[in-house]
Amino acid sequence: MTPTDGPHDDPYDHLRAADEVFAALIDEHGELGIEPAEDLFARLVTSILRQQVSMASAAATRERLVAAVELTPEGVLAADESTLKDAGLSRQKTRYVKNVAEAFLENGYAHESFRGMDDEAVVDELTSITGVGRWTAEMQLLFSLGRPDVFPVGDLGIRKGMRTLYGDLSREEMVEMAEPWRPYRSYASLYLWRVKEDIAESVAEVTKDRDESR
Repeated sequence: MTPTDGPHDDPYDHLRAADEVFAALIDEHGELGIEPAEDLFARLVTSILRQQVSMASAAATRERLVAAVELTPEGVLAADESTLKDAGLSRQKTRYVKNVAEAFLENGYAHESFRGMDDEAVVDELTSITGVGRWTAEMQLLFSLGRPDVFPVGDLGIRKGMRTLYGDLSREEMVEMAEPWRPYRSYASLYLWRVKEDIAESVAEVTKDRDESR
Protein backbone atom coordinates (compact mmCIF):
# COMPACT_ATOMS: atom_id res chain seq x y z
CA MET A 1 0.00 0.00 0.00
CA THR A 2 1.64 3.27 -1.10
CA PRO A 3 -0.22 6.44 -0.13
CA THR A 4 -0.25 9.35 -2.55
CA ASP A 5 -1.42 12.24 -0.41
CA GLY A 6 1.95 13.55 0.76
CA PRO A 7 4.63 15.85 -0.60
CA HIS A 8 6.30 12.79 -2.11
CA ASP A 9 4.46 9.93 -3.77
CA ASP A 10 6.91 7.60 -2.09
CA PRO A 11 7.04 7.39 1.73
CA TYR A 12 10.68 6.27 1.71
CA ASP A 13 11.77 9.26 -0.34
CA HIS A 14 9.90 11.50 2.08
CA LEU A 15 11.52 9.96 5.17
CA ARG A 16 14.97 10.04 3.60
CA ALA A 17 14.55 13.72 2.83
CA ALA A 18 13.03 14.56 6.21
CA ASP A 19 15.61 12.85 8.43
CA GLU A 20 18.98 11.38 7.46
CA VAL A 21 18.67 8.90 10.34
CA PHE A 22 15.83 7.29 8.39
CA ALA A 23 17.93 7.23 5.26
CA ALA A 24 20.34 4.99 7.17
CA LEU A 25 17.54 2.85 8.62
CA ILE A 26 15.96 2.34 5.20
CA ASP A 27 19.35 1.36 3.80
CA GLU A 28 19.69 -1.23 6.58
CA HIS A 29 16.17 -2.69 6.63
CA GLY A 30 14.90 -2.06 3.11
CA GLU A 31 11.46 -0.68 2.29
CA LEU A 32 9.14 -1.84 5.08
CA GLY A 33 5.53 -1.79 3.95
CA ILE A 34 2.07 -1.50 5.47
CA GLU A 35 -0.59 -4.00 4.48
CA PRO A 36 -4.13 -3.82 5.94
CA ALA A 37 -5.14 -6.99 7.79
CA GLU A 38 -7.83 -9.04 6.07
CA ASP A 39 -9.51 -10.04 9.35
CA LEU A 40 -10.21 -6.96 11.48
CA PHE A 41 -11.66 -8.94 14.37
CA ALA A 42 -8.73 -11.35 14.65
CA ARG A 43 -6.25 -8.47 14.46
CA LEU A 44 -8.02 -6.53 17.20
CA VAL A 45 -8.09 -9.60 19.43
CA THR A 46 -4.35 -10.01 18.84
CA SER A 47 -3.76 -6.43 20.00
CA ILE A 48 -5.77 -7.06 23.17
CA LEU A 49 -3.69 -10.17 23.88
CA ARG A 50 -0.54 -8.03 23.51
CA GLN A 51 -1.63 -5.50 26.12
CA GLN A 52 0.97 -5.36 28.91
CA VAL A 53 2.67 -8.66 28.03
CA SER A 54 5.62 -9.68 25.87
CA MET A 55 5.17 -10.44 22.19
CA ALA A 56 6.21 -14.05 22.83
CA SER A 57 3.63 -14.50 25.58
CA ALA A 58 0.88 -12.95 23.44
CA ALA A 59 1.82 -15.15 20.47
CA ALA A 60 1.63 -18.28 22.61
CA THR A 61 -1.77 -17.26 23.97
CA ARG A 62 -3.06 -16.52 20.49
CA GLU A 63 -1.90 -19.91 19.25
CA ARG A 64 -3.74 -21.67 22.08
CA LEU A 65 -6.82 -19.50 21.53
CA VAL A 66 -6.98 -20.31 17.81
CA ALA A 67 -6.67 -24.00 18.63
CA ALA A 68 -9.46 -23.82 21.21
CA VAL A 69 -12.11 -21.64 19.53
CA GLU A 70 -13.11 -20.30 16.15
CA LEU A 71 -11.61 -16.83 16.13
CA THR A 72 -14.76 -15.03 15.04
CA PRO A 73 -17.18 -12.93 17.09
CA GLU A 74 -19.62 -15.86 17.14
CA GLY A 75 -16.92 -18.34 18.12
CA VAL A 76 -15.59 -16.21 20.97
CA LEU A 77 -19.06 -15.51 22.37
CA ALA A 78 -19.93 -19.22 22.22
CA ALA A 79 -16.82 -20.20 24.21
CA ASP A 80 -17.16 -20.58 27.95
CA GLU A 81 -14.79 -18.79 30.28
CA SER A 82 -12.93 -21.94 31.28
CA THR A 83 -11.97 -22.56 27.66
CA LEU A 84 -10.63 -19.04 27.31
CA LYS A 85 -8.85 -19.30 30.64
CA ASP A 86 -7.18 -22.54 29.57
CA ALA A 87 -6.00 -20.74 26.43
CA GLY A 88 -4.23 -18.22 28.69
CA LEU A 89 -6.67 -15.32 28.85
CA SER A 90 -7.04 -13.58 32.18
CA ARG A 91 -10.52 -12.84 33.47
CA GLN A 92 -10.07 -9.21 32.38
CA LYS A 93 -8.92 -10.07 28.85
CA THR A 94 -11.73 -12.60 28.53
CA ARG A 95 -14.16 -9.78 29.24
CA TYR A 96 -12.40 -7.46 26.80
CA VAL A 97 -12.36 -10.03 23.98
CA LYS A 98 -16.05 -10.76 24.49
CA ASN A 99 -16.80 -7.02 24.50
CA VAL A 100 -15.06 -6.72 21.13
CA ALA A 101 -16.98 -9.71 19.78
CA GLU A 102 -20.29 -8.16 20.85
CA ALA A 103 -19.34 -4.82 19.26
CA PHE A 104 -18.45 -6.49 15.95
CA LEU A 105 -21.77 -8.34 15.87
CA GLU A 106 -23.79 -5.29 16.85
CA ASN A 107 -22.08 -2.89 14.44
CA GLY A 108 -21.05 -5.21 11.62
CA TYR A 109 -17.55 -3.75 11.60
CA ALA A 110 -15.58 -4.26 8.38
CA HIS A 111 -13.05 -2.24 6.41
CA GLU A 112 -15.91 -0.31 4.82
CA SER A 113 -17.16 0.76 8.25
CA PHE A 114 -14.12 3.01 8.74
CA ARG A 115 -13.39 4.08 5.17
CA GLY A 116 -14.93 7.54 5.44
CA MET A 117 -13.63 8.24 8.95
CA ASP A 118 -10.49 10.16 9.82
CA ASP A 119 -8.00 8.62 12.23
CA GLU A 120 -9.30 10.31 15.37
CA ALA A 121 -12.86 9.31 14.56
CA VAL A 122 -11.74 5.69 14.25
CA VAL A 123 -9.96 5.95 17.61
CA ASP A 124 -13.10 7.40 19.20
CA GLU A 125 -15.24 4.62 17.73
CA LEU A 126 -12.97 1.79 18.85
CA THR A 127 -12.21 3.15 22.31
CA SER A 128 -15.95 3.21 23.02
CA ILE A 129 -15.52 -0.57 23.44
CA THR A 130 -14.48 -1.40 27.00
CA GLY A 131 -11.01 -2.91 26.86
CA VAL A 132 -9.87 -0.98 23.80
CA GLY A 133 -7.62 1.91 24.77
CA ARG A 134 -5.83 4.40 22.57
CA TRP A 135 -2.78 2.16 21.99
CA THR A 136 -4.98 -0.73 20.87
CA ALA A 137 -6.99 1.56 18.58
CA GLU A 138 -3.81 2.96 17.03
CA MET A 139 -2.58 -0.56 16.33
CA GLN A 140 -5.80 -1.08 14.36
CA LEU A 141 -5.29 2.14 12.43
CA LEU A 142 -1.84 0.99 11.42
CA PHE A 143 -2.10 -2.78 11.04
CA SER A 144 -5.80 -3.39 10.37
CA LEU A 145 -6.65 -0.35 8.26
CA GLY A 146 -3.21 0.47 6.84
CA ARG A 147 -3.42 4.18 7.67
CA PRO A 148 -0.14 5.85 6.64
CA ASP A 149 0.24 8.54 9.30
CA VAL A 150 -0.05 6.92 12.74
CA PHE A 151 2.52 7.73 15.43
CA PRO A 152 1.77 5.58 18.53
CA VAL A 153 3.97 7.40 21.02
CA GLY A 154 2.27 5.46 23.83
CA ASP A 155 4.02 2.32 22.59
CA LEU A 156 7.11 1.33 24.59
CA GLY A 157 8.95 0.07 21.52
CA ILE A 158 8.45 3.39 19.73
CA ARG A 159 9.77 5.32 22.72
CA LYS A 160 12.78 3.01 23.09
CA GLY A 161 13.59 3.43 19.41
CA MET A 162 13.31 7.21 19.63
CA ARG A 163 15.52 7.41 22.72
CA THR A 164 18.12 5.08 21.24
CA LEU A 165 18.38 7.26 18.14
CA TYR A 166 17.78 10.75 19.50
CA GLY A 167 18.46 10.72 23.24
CA ASP A 168 16.30 11.08 26.34
CA LEU A 169 13.21 12.78 24.94
CA SER A 170 9.82 13.29 26.57
CA ARG A 171 6.73 12.03 24.77
CA GLU A 172 5.87 15.59 23.81
CA GLU A 173 9.33 16.08 22.31
CA MET A 174 8.97 12.81 20.39
CA VAL A 175 5.68 13.96 18.87
CA GLU A 176 7.28 17.27 17.90
CA MET A 177 10.32 15.52 16.38
CA ALA A 178 8.02 13.29 14.34
CA GLU A 179 6.21 16.23 12.70
CA PRO A 180 8.51 16.34 9.63
CA TRP A 181 7.72 12.66 9.01
CA ARG A 182 4.08 13.47 8.20
CA PRO A 183 2.17 12.13 6.33
CA TYR A 184 4.12 8.86 6.67
CA ARG A 185 4.62 8.44 10.40
CA SER A 186 3.29 4.87 10.21
CA TYR A 187 6.24 3.98 8.02
CA ALA A 188 8.59 5.76 10.42
CA SER A 189 7.10 3.70 13.24
CA LEU A 190 7.93 0.45 11.43
CA TYR A 191 11.59 1.44 11.47
CA LEU A 192 11.56 2.66 15.07
CA TRP A 193 10.28 -0.75 16.19
CA ARG A 194 13.33 -2.33 14.58
CA VAL A 195 15.92 -0.15 16.28
CA LYS A 196 18.35 -2.22 18.35
CA GLU A 197 20.53 -0.95 21.17
CA ASP A 198 23.56 -0.96 18.87
CA ILE A 199 21.86 0.85 16.01
CA ALA A 200 22.68 4.39 17.13
CA GLU A 201 26.40 3.86 16.56
CA SER A 202 25.95 2.26 13.15
CA VAL A 203 23.52 4.97 12.04
CA ALA A 204 25.99 7.61 13.22
CA GLU A 205 28.69 5.96 11.11
CA VAL A 206 26.49 5.90 8.02
CA THR A 207 25.50 9.54 8.36
CA LYS A 208 29.09 10.53 9.11
CA ASP A 209 30.34 8.75 5.98
CA ARG A 210 27.63 10.45 3.93
CA ASP A 211 28.58 13.88 5.30
CA GLU A 212 32.27 13.33 4.62
CA SER A 213 31.58 12.28 1.04
CA ARG A 214 29.74 15.49 0.19
